[in-house]
Amino acid sequence: MDNKKTKKKPLNKAIALSGAGLQMGLTIYLGFLLGKWLDKKFELEFLTETITLLAIFLAMYSLIKQANKINE
Repeated sequence: MDNKKTKKKPLNKAIALSGAGLQMGLTIYLGFLLGKWLDKKFELEFLTETITLLAIFLAMYSLIKQANKINE
């Protein structure tokens, strides 16, 4: 029975991280859309890039936090 747990553990880690790419892409895309909308609403030109960059940092932070939690 211990062998089954040992064999399943790497698979469980892979499954847990399989959605990380989708989550990361979605976070960045939604940040881009928010910035684009705010640029149009307030007639500015820098919010799309700024909010997209913040979304990238947020996505990376979330990914690292998930990976650390899984590897514990």
